[in-house]
Amino acid sequence: MRVDVRNNDVDQALRALKRKLQREGLLRELKRRRAYEKPSERRIRERDDAIRRARKLARKQAQREGLLPAPKKKLSPVAGRRSSPARSG
Repeated sequence: MRVDVRNNDVDQALRALKRKLQREGLLRELKRRRAYEKPSERRIRERDDAIRRARKLARKQAQREGLLPAPKKKLSPVAGRRSSPARSG
């Protein structure tokens, strides 16, 4: 995995790295591996994950078929902002 630092902006590169790690699921995996997981707990977790995946797949399928409304689009905080004139005070 690679993140480029542009204009010596390390904070922005760090945010990009965290986003990539989050998308890949590495942070969740590291947290899960910190402590021993009993086999019974592992089976329960894997079963719950499979149920969650199946529900998500069914929801997406229902949205494609028009049975459920599509999720609303989220506006990014920067894109939704309008520049306002400077306030005097």
